[in-house]
Amino acid sequence: MKKVLFILVSLCLITACSITYKFNGASIDYTKTKTITINNFPIKATLVYPPLGIAFNEGLKDIYTQQTRLNFVKTGGDITLEGEITNYDLTPQAVKENAYASETRLTIGVKVRYSSKSTPDKDFERSFSAYRDFSSTQMLTSVQDQLIEEIVDELTETIFNATVADW
Repeated sequence: MKKVLFILVSLCLITACSITYKFNGASIDYTKTKTITINNFPIKATLVYPPLGIAFNEGLKDIYTQQTRLNFVKTGGDITLEGEITNYDLTPQAVKENAYASETRLTIGVKVRYSSKSTPDKDFERSFSAYRDFSSTQMLTSVQDQLIEEIVDELTETIFNATVADW
């Protein structure tokens, strides 16, 4: 009898004292925040590569879709993200002895305006950037899409962490 009682009490304690981990890092109070509006980020950079706009806008929406339970609305969301792609630059890196660059850096920068109806003290306007280097023996056109995918992944994760993950 004591054994059965001990097992029942142990089971009750184990289920009552459970710890929950969120591996996506989002710290959203879903009782106050249910919707999100993500406006398209237009390309305002000097150099323009049109597929970048689509890749970035879709990547940003994807990360919030996959890692939160927020519902997307066209306007007036509890959280609003807007901004523009401000930088798309190529710069030479690692200059060799013959004065030619052995690597080129592709840098993408975005300006983000974040606002939250439930936590207006955390609203911000901030710039984010990321880059990837590639060999100068390669043509940009042959590596551009892969580099953009990697940079967009990094940028959207950084923006996600800065907005709803409290990192």
